[in-house]
Parts: sequence; structure tokens; C-alpha cells
Amino acid sequence: MIYTAIAGWADEGEFSIRFMCEYLGVSKSGYYRWFSGEESDHDRWDRQLTVMISDYFTRQKGRVGARAVQAWLARSEVATSVKRVWRLMRQAGLVCCHPRPRRQTTIADPDAPKVADLIGRDFTAGAPDQRWVGDITYIRVGTGWVYLATVIDLFSRKVVGYSVADHMRESLVEAALSNALKTRRPAAGVIFHSDRGSVYTSNDFAKFCRKNNVTRSMGRTGSCYDNAAAESFFATIKKELIYRKPWTRLNEVRKEVFEYVEIYYNRKRLHSTLDYVTPNEYEIAYKNNGKIAA
Repeated sequence: MIYTAIAGWADEGEFSIRFMCEYLGVSKSGYYRWFSGEESDHDRWDRQLTVMISDYFTRQKGRVGARAVQAWLARSEVATSVKRVWRLMRQAGLVCCHPRPRRQTTIADPDAPKVADLIGRDFTAGAPDQRWVGDITYIRVGTGWVYLATVIDLFSRKVVGYSVADHMRESLVEAALSNALKTRRPAAGVIFHSDRGSVYTSNDFAKFCRKNNVTRSMGRTGSCYDNAAAESFFATIKKELIYRKPWTRLNEVRKEVFEYVEIYYNRKRLHSTLDYVTPNEYEIAYKNNGKIAA
């Protein structure tokens, strides 16, 4: 608009180009570039950034927002601001997927023995395989439901175990925890924190934990904040995978969840809680250095 005003005044011959540029606070060189149709350095860099952003957004299947994109650019030694990335994404029509409300899956057993809360909403750990959290969520498949149970390491936020089934019985969460125990082989006493759903408070699950030297921990009934790390993962996977297509078969869900967890989430997804590195990178840094580099 400023350059158009200058051009209009110049056509009328009332003022010099120099005067009008100084009056409106723009450079003469910028005006002449605009007048000649030459692309500015700013516009050229915007165009190049948009190509990079669009390519990354497509490769990540639309799962990333402006902050994650800016973090990826920084890792690639491309310096720019979140505000600029957001503007370019908006102009290019690149909109990150959004979550839907979560369906309640916790069915508490009022007669179950009480288990202490050993986490206390402190979702951190000093090293891998000290404190795990788990939960169950639902996935609509055709006219029914299938269920996903997870085990997440609080140190790296890595999904270390999971199970998908067409039921919400105790064996679902036992399979997820068994998977974590086999792949991670934690020291005796690893804490497993969950809500007070009936599958987690069952006698069979308590026996399974005792047999495998797992220390149980539970939040309060009906309080999502007592298991926020597990809830956060479900919000993410639903936003980035589950709600993006209709599901018709159990095996289809199993295949896609495997791809999301093992190939994308643990290895490729930049995690904001980890200062925008992947869970695998976070654990590798710890193993190599004995601590996380600043």
C-alpha cells in the first residue's frame, strides 16, 4: 500500500521520489525494486521457507504446528521466528490437526484395595525406567470400539509398551506392561502409575505386578490431572492419528498404531517437554553423557 501511494503521487508529479520515501519511511531501493517487479530478499526468503515448511509438514502428515516446525528448522540450522513460521503456514493453508473431546474409559471399582499415589503429579524421573505411567483409551472401529493401553517412561516420555484389543479387560493392560518389561528390562521396583480403573485395581493385575517386581501407584478416581502425562499422549495420538480417518478393522488399528509409536512418535516427533528432541534422542544423550546436554 505504501509503494502504491508513492507511485500514485509520482504519477501526479507533486513530490520527488526521495521526499516521498523519506516521508513514508521506506527506502528508495525498496521502492524501485517494487516498481520494477523485482522480488525482495524478504519475499525470496519467505518463498524458500514456505517450500521447506510445506515439505516438512507433508512428511509429518500434518501433525506439526508452528512451534514444532520452528524447532525443526532450528535443528536444521535455519534461523527464523515462530511468528514468521505461523504466518507462512497460515498463508500456505497448512493447518495442524486438532483434538476432539475424550470419551471416559475409567470404570472404578469401589471395593478394590487402596493403592498409594507415589507420583503426586510429579511427572519427571531422574533416569530411564524408574517411573512409568499407563492408561487406556478407546478408538471407534466401524460400529464398535477397540482399546489402546499404553506404558510411558516419565524420563523420556517414550512409549515403552502398548497393546491394542477389542476389549477392556485386565489382559489388555497386562499385555501392555508385559511388552514394556520385555523390551526395557527395568530394575526391580519400577513404579507403574495409573488411574483407579477396575482393570488396574483387579487382583489379577496386582498379582502380575508382584510377580514382575513392579510397584503400583494410583491417582485419585476421576482426576485426569493425577495421570496427566498419559492423558497428554492420548490427546496427541488422537489428534495426529486416530481422528484423521475412519477405522474399520482391528488389525488396521494395530498396524497404524505400531507405525505411529515405533516409527514416528519415539524416533521422529520433536517433544516440547524434552526441549524439542525425540524420546529416543533424549535417552541416547543420557546414555552417552550420563546426563542431558543443555
